[in-house]
Amino acid sequence: MNLQRYFIQLSYNGTNYHGWQVQPNASTIQEVLEKTLSTMLREEIQVTGAGRTDTGVHASFFVAHFDSENSELDNNDFVYKVNSFLPNDIAFQRIWKVPKDVHARFDAVSRTYKYYISLVKDPFVEETSYKYLYPLDVEKMNEVAKCLFDYTDFTSFSKLHTDVKTNNCKILETEWKVEGHQLVFIIKADRFLRNMVRAIVGTLLEVGKGKLEVRDVREIIEKKDRGLAGSSAPAHGLFLCGIEYPESLFK
Repeated sequence: MNLQRYFIQLSYNGTNYHGWQVQPNASTIQEVLEKTLSTMLREEIQVTGAGRTDTGVHASFFVAHFDSENSELDNNDFVYKVNSFLPNDIAFQRIWKVPKDVHARFDAVSRTYKYYISLVKDPFVEETSYKYLYPLDVEKMNEVAKCLFDYTDFTSFSKLHTDVKTNNCKILETEWKVEGHQLVFIIKADRFLRNMVRAIVGTLLEVGKGKLEVRDVREIIEKKDRGLAGSSAPAHGLFLCGIEYPESLFK
C-alpha cells in the first residue's frame, strides 16, 4: 500500500500529561493524538514525535509525523477538524506532505528549549513557570552558562540509566534574559539528554545564588557525575519551543 507521510506542527500544555510518549496507565500527548487521528481517518495511525518531553513539560512548537492512506489531508479544513476533536490543552497548527523517508526525529538538526522563572507571585503563570522569589545574579549566570560551549559530554546533566548510545551534545546557543517579571533561559543544541535542560537550570540557579563559581561548574561537567550537579528545576517551567530541519528536505 502506498502511504503518504505528513509532518504536523502542534503545541501543548503538558500539565495534565505524563509526557509525550505512550505508556501504560497514563495519559500522554502521543496517545491522545493517535486516538484522535485514528478515529477521524478510520485507520490505525501511529505518530512519531521529534522528541520526548517529560511529564509536565510543555511545547509551544512541536513536530511529529504520521503515515496515512489518505493523500489529501494537507489543508486548513483538516486542521480545523482535528482541533475540534482534541482537548483544549493540545492545539494542531499545521499539516504538510513530506517525502516518505523524512523523519521528524532523526532529521532534526537542532532543538530549542526555554525555561521560565517567575520572579514575582503571578497566578496567571503558575502552571507554566517556576516561581522563584530569591535574588539571583543573572549576569553571573550568563557568564557561567557560556562555559557550556566548551564541552560536548553532558553526562553530569543527564538522567541516570537512560538507554542512549552517547551523552555528547553540541550546544549552539545559551542565554538568560529578563522579560518583565520573568527570567527566561534559552538553550539550543543539536540534541538533548533526558532531564538535561532542567539539570542545567538547577545548577545555574546555584550559581545565581552565589553557591557555585564557574570553576565549580566546569569541574561538575568534567567529572561526568550527575550527583555533583544541582537539583533539576521543576518540569512545569520548561518549554520545547523550536525544532529545525534542513530546508532541502522539503523541496
